[in-house]
Amino acid sequence: MKNLLTSFFLILTTLVFAQKDFQGYVVYESKTSVSDFKFGGNREITPEMQKMIDERMKKLSEKTFDLYFDLNASIYKEQEKLETPGTQGGGSMRMMASFAGGGGTFYKNVKTKNYVVDKEIFGKEFLVKDSLPKYDWKMTGESKKIGNYTCFKATAKVKPSQSDFRNMRRKKQEETTDEKKNDRPTNFMDQMEMPTEIEVVAWYTPDIPVSQGPEMYYGLPGLILEVAADKTIILASKVVLNAKDKKEIKAPTNGKEINQKDFDETVTKKMQEMRDMYQNGRGNQMRIPR
Repeated sequence: MKNLLTSFFLILTTLVFAQKDFQGYVVYESKTSVSDFKFGGNREITPEMQKMIDERMKKLSEKTFDLYFDLNASIYKEQEKLETPGTQGGGSMRMMASFAGGGGTFYKNVKTKNYVVDKEIFGKEFLVKDSLPKYDWKMTGESKKIGNYTCFKATAKVKPSQSDFRNMRRKKQEETTDEKKNDRPTNFMDQMEMPTEIEVVAWYTPDIPVSQGPEMYYGLPGLILEVAADKTIILASKVVLNAKDKKEIKAPTNGKEINQKDFDETVTKKMQEMRDMYQNGRGNQMRIPR
């Protein structure tokens, strides 16, 4: 009898989600550890400057996103927030937000296995188009509750994007002699590095049988409600199914078309130019080649 009821429930659930106009909505809270970006020991950083830096880093590291999805596609976008009066640096903040996983609209189609995201970097708009990565998910059998949903754990090894600075970490300083200490880089970014691989832990619920999730994540037999990727945790705080007000789910179209590899190379090259310019005392006036 128990198996019969389970089968009936699965059939009923499948029929509900088979509706052509089915749509869901999820609010995700994202938080990234910024401990590697502390500027301790720099005599040029006053307490007031450090406080301002900490506030900016907190703003960049804690974000709220909306995910609208149907059976095949989704759009994922950061919620817009009003700027605090007196804050400056709108352009630079948008650029840093993009480096920190925010900014623009992220569209992915799990049926065609492609994604499109618009990014504004160094004053230029890009439209990144590419194929979705293939995740080799490992099912663990572990489960837990997230809200009212029973979720199951899956893990995967992922190569991080070179333009996603959330995964950057300080290089290990193994030198101990005074001579070697004097050779350490003085530029902050020269002390950072990008890992070649990170582990992603996802919690998905078969109660919502769609292969969707936040950001780039997908490919599990249920909606992903939580992701822990290196130093970033993304957790669903609200789930709404088949709301009356539908959202148009379509890919962004503005910006210069580019694939992910070329976009990462462009960002890496420009960041190196920025470091060189600051080291040479020439400011930060740069242009993106057309």
